[in-house]
Amino acid sequence: MSSYVKKIVIDALKPRETPVLALAKALCEVSGIDEVDLTVVEVDAKTETVKLTLHGSNVDYDNISKVISDYSSTIRSIDEINVSKLV
Repeated sequence: MSSYVKKIVIDALKPRETPVLALAKALCEVSGIDEVDLTVVEVDAKTETVKLTLHGSNVDYDNISKVISDYSSTIRSIDEINVSKLV
């Protein structure tokens, strides 16, 4: 039986000069992503800690990771994940 990721919550660190809107829109363009919630959790002099909540029909971690990296950001942890069976 197969399964797929419906939701993933990621704690990430990004440079302050990287616009949150640009990052959120880029993540929403990833195949399988239907919705992106981005919350700024902490602001430092040069960085921002953000919580990314990605919902979709088949959330692909590798593609998400690549987009985050392309925006000069780093995944610190996966804080939550929701996986469903294909029926």
